[in-house]
Amino acid sequence: MKVVVQRSKEAAVSVAGETVGSISKGLVLLVGLTHEDTEADIRWMADKIAGLRIFEDESGKMNLSVTEIGGEILSVSQFTLYGDCRKGRRPNFMAAARPEQAEAQYDAFNEALRASGIEVATGTFGAMMDVSFTNWGPVTLIIDSKA
Repeated sequence: MKVVVQRSKEAAVSVAGETVGSISKGLVLLVGLTHEDTEADIRWMADKIAGLRIFEDESGKMNLSVTEIGGEILSVSQFTLYGDCRKGRRPNFMAAARPEQAEAQYDAFNEALRASGIEVATGTFGAMMDVSFTNWGPVTLIIDSKA
């Protein structure tokens, strides 16, 4: 499981011109799943992100989590995180989980985040989406459950 984590002042995702999810301050997550991911990977990732201290405290140090600041999460599924670009010019997506497996895992991941007390908005799984946000910092991290 790979997740691109971006600290955001505001974010929204739309499908066919209609907003389907939006947040104020918090995190934008681009979530990629592979066929090797397990329930343990999903739980580990949700716990890692809920507790990730990347928001500034009163001293200006990155010392607070999204939970501690009362932030929200916009979670967007993104199979292209498993695009292999080592050969040729067209990415190979063989490592990405099949849609039927990925959708169930993506839903389980979002539910695990919600169980941490975080408001989670999402895009529409498998749809062509437009994601807009203000990257705050900018702060962008890539977390891989297998690393």
